[in-house]
Amino acid sequence: MNWDIAHNTLINTSFLLLLITLITYWTTVAFPNLPIIKIISRYQIITINILLSIALSIRWIKHGYFPLSNLYESLLFLTWCLTFAQILIEQQIKSQLIGAISLPIEVFIIAFASLSLPSEMQQASPLVPALHSNWLMMHVTVMMLSYAFLIIGSLISILFLIIAQGKSITLKGNSTGYFTSNKPISNQEYSQIYRNHNSRNNLSSQLLQSTSLPRMTLLESLDNLSYRIIGIGFPLLTIGIISGAVWANEAWGSYWSWDPKETWALITWLIFASYLHSRLTKSWNGKKPALLASLGFLIVWICYLGVNFLGQGLHSYGWLS
Repeated sequence: MNWDIAHNTLINTSFLLLLITLITYWTTVAFPNLPIIKIISRYQIITINILLSIALSIRWIKHGYFPLSNLYESLLFLTWCLTFAQILIEQQIKSQLIGAISLPIEVFIIAFASLSLPSEMQQASPLVPALHSNWLMMHVTVMMLSYAFLIIGSLISILFLIIAQGKSITLKGNSTGYFTSNKPISNQEYSQIYRNHNSRNNLSSQLLQSTSLPRMTLLESLDNLSYRIIGIGFPLLTIGIISGAVWANEAWGSYWSWDPKETWALITWLIFASYLHSRLTKSWNGKKPALLASLGFLIVWICYLGVNFLGQGLHSYGWLS
């Protein structure tokens, strides 16, 4: 068996399916009353996740170590994490909204990995001595899963800000209702106002129909969903940073070296810790936490990719030369 041909075929098939799935997901948002499209799109994303799993397994079997030796493998694994997180979240909320906003990112990542990276960077390279450790799978897997959940949660906050643009919105309690223009109104009154507004706002109306969370307006649903997803990603990020510190002490003799990757991981942690703190204490509500989560989207990408382009450090090997 030619492992390289099989791997490339799986990746190319995944890329093509991602493009098709992106279209089907957007179709479900535009036409929410077509249940067959929803079923097809769900099976498509599951198929993509399986194809990526097989492709990564092929590299694992061929080279004898977990496929995270370079940027190419890392991007493929991040795509797998995003599709995995998407499947889990959609299973809980019964909505295609998550895929509609996360699939463009997934398409971009796998396109960048397959089409932009030179062929020599797509080839597996021998692991440096520090990576010959069981911590590789544990630390990097948890960090990548945390990135996936934080990215999706931040994207929902960005969508929240787009839809809430031009409105004065504050959150009452813990995602139980909204005030507009600083005048409190009941949920029933708000729902009627929101339905009237949706008759003039086709995008909001379509997204609301595609979300099945009970007794929640669209903005309430997005705000609450972003909070819950970031609430999953943040503990994973914390575990990843702690495991990385333990591994660093084992490999380099120091728990913390203020390496660029470590520094930006700490900044990422502080951003989302501030977001969750503001939500738990209710010191901020409405748009302010969403702005903080949207900033977190940028910070995650700087932590994941930016330090490898802009600086040299202990984490630069195996990524960009």
